[in-house]
Amino acid sequence: MSHPVQEYRKDNFLVSTDPARLDVDAIYAYLTRSYWAAGRSREVVAKSVENSLNFGLYDGDKQIGLARVVTDYVLFAYLCDVYILEEYRGQGLSKWMLGCMMSYPGMNSLRLWTLRTRDAHGLYRQFGFTELSAPDRNMEIFNPSMP
Repeated sequence: MSHPVQEYRKDNFLVSTDPARLDVDAIYAYLTRSYWAAGRSREVVAKSVENSLNFGLYDGDKQIGLARVVTDYVLFAYLCDVYILEEYRGQGLSKWMLGCMMSYPGMNSLRLWTLRTRDAHGLYRQFGFTELSAPDRNMEIFNPSMP
């Protein structure tokens, strides 16, 4: 099932869900420096991007950010691998990119969104994320040896 490619423009910036625009090398270069994805191989990054709905952020043709969503498009979405290159921070681009993501067809009507973050709680709260509503009902298998 294919899903519509959406593009959003703001000044010289573009958020796009077009998989053909994604620069896997740029994504890999950033993620290997991140606290959550250090150690992931390029192959794992490429496969995870291929199997997700991606909101790429671009300055012209240069990829400067990403928000990756793993979803069934009906009930559930997991938001991950969100970043903006350091030199582009402080311009409201992360809020704009996440706003574009939430306005993507069907995303605002999902039953459950999840994410994991160490340091961006304030950003995600602006989009309705909270602590787990029922922590006693949530379980996980966490394998720290996997990137």
